[in-house]
Amino acid sequence: MARFTPPAADAVRARLLLAARDEFAALGCNGAKVERIAAAASSNKAQVFHYFGSKEGLFDALVEQTVAETFAEVPVDTDDLPAFAGRLHDSLARRPWAPRLAAWHRLERGDAEPLEAVVARNAEAVAAVEHAQRAGVLPRSYRPAVLLGLVLHLAALWSVTAPTTAPEYDALVHAVTPARRRQVVVDAVAAIVG
Repeated sequence: MARFTPPAADAVRARLLLAARDEFAALGCNGAKVERIAAAASSNKAQVFHYFGSKEGLFDALVEQTVAETFAEVPVDTDDLPAFAGRLHDSLARRPWAPRLAAWHRLERGDAEPLEAVVARNAEAVAAVEHAQRAGVLPRSYRPAVLLGLVLHLAALWSVTAPTTAPEYDALVHAVTPARRRQVVVDAVAAIVG
């Protein structure tokens, strides 16, 4: 008789994170149901609590993973912030759950302890901008964190004003093609950095 071999812990954890991504992106942490996440991952509630401690722990782990994936896919390029913003725009357009998770995190978890992994990645990005400003590569018209924030928000502009998140605004700009939307991001960042 064949013996049962349980799936690797990493595989179970990855399935739970993937299932949680869609649930949390659609409903936020408060609206999401652990039962649905577990069922979508072919797992159970006990596994969620085993790997993440709580629904909030799962949500936070997913936010940390999403931020890490974004920085890995689109590393900050202080030599060409407009091109970086264009690539980040592309990443967010391909991965619509990323800006939605960030919005839910701000709305529902803003009072929670900051996610150390996210704080560390943001600090590294701000330090890179500051280094580029000191080297004369980037202008000093804005503090490093403010300049990075402007670039990040411009890159996410169309993701947070999409028909599903801001239909009233999208109706005003529906004629702006995807290629033009990307170019608007690149041009706006170029204007900021001169």
